[in-house]
Parts: sequence; C-alpha cells; structure tokens
Amino acid sequence: MTAVIFDCDGTLVDSEPLARTAWERALAPHGYAVTDADAEATVGLPFPRTHAYYLERVDLPDVDVMWTEFSGQLFTLLDSDLVVFEDAVAAARELRRRRIPLGVASSSPRERLHRTLARVELLDAFDVTVAGDEVEHGKPAPDMFLLVAERLGVAPADCIAVEDSPTGVQAAVAAGMRTIAVCRVPGTEEALAAAHVVVDSLSADGILAT
Repeated sequence: MTAVIFDCDGTLVDSEPLARTAWERALAPHGYAVTDADAEATVGLPFPRTHAYYLERVDLPDVDVMWTEFSGQLFTLLDSDLVVFEDAVAAARELRRRRIPLGVASSSPRERLHRTLARVELLDAFDVTVAGDEVEHGKPAPDMFLLVAERLGVAPADCIAVEDSPTGVQAAVAAGMRTIAVCRVPGTEEALAAAHVVVDSLSADGILAT
C-alpha cells in the first residue's frame, strides 16, 4: 500500500511570504531587519530553530514570548491573505478520492498548522497530521515523516513525500521515502536536487508514478 505525505507551508499553501512578513513585523521592534539570506536560511525549519537563528543575530525574548509576538502577526496574515497552491490541493483531493492514505508533516507548531488547514478547508483531506512541536527533532531530521508513516500504518519505503524546501527534502530522504520536490520558485531547482524527482507542478498521477 502506498501513502502520500505532504509538507504544508510552501507545498500546499503559499504561506512562506506571509511568514517572512510576520517575522519582519515581529523583529522590527527589536531592531532587526530580515534579509533574503535570513529567509532562505530558515525556510522549512521548526519555529524554535528559527528563533534560535535570529537570537544569534539580535537580542530577543525567549521562544514562548517570541511565538506570541510572531504568531499574532502571522495569524492575521493567514486569515486575510492565505492562498492555496491549486495543483497541490487538487492532487490531495484526488488522492483522497482514490482512498490513498494521506498525511501532513509540517514544521509549523500545531496551533499554526491547524489554523492554516482550517483556513483553506483542508482539515478533512488528511488521515494524519504531525506538527513540528510534536516531535523531538524537527526537519531536517526524519522523525516527523517517520511518525506520520507509523500513524498511517505504512512502511516508510512505501511512502511518497512531497516537499518544497531543501530542509524538508533532506528529512524525507533520510526517512527512506521516495521524495518529490515541487519547485515553487523558478531557478531554485538545484537546491532541491537531493529529491528523487523535482517538478514544477503536482498531480495525483504524477505523485503516484514517482
């Protein structure tokens, strides 16, 4: 039996630009301006690791306080500006129709993941979801993908992972899964080359053929 495990941010929904804006707004009062290099270095990382990254560059409150500051900005943006990647959502819906076991492995904390999936009416699309604050080691460690596979009742080797970031690809490959990288930013394909396949759009048939 084959199962498919999707990343969320950047794969199912176009939330990475919103996350950058939220970080810009949350860090500005602390005197730090987010750069393109910062955004690239932190894409796909769990929140505590992103907090630690910025903590090396500017004095910040502890991770729980910073989450409150960041999430307040982010959730406002999610509620007003979040859009889905139509190809990914259509693929997930079609896989669901075909009764393929589906999961989500997201670096986002549960609060953010739930809000995101609810906002775009995808809570019913997946059998299992695992958030970044529900595993000891987040991406690029394989723990999250392995836990989703376990909860789906499928061997990792029988799973196809769908990711959009180098960090996520590294995690999925380490979990022993066939890995598809969807390139949402043209010109960045090389950064995703560790995946088994790099594509510029998703479909149910294309995923299952990997």
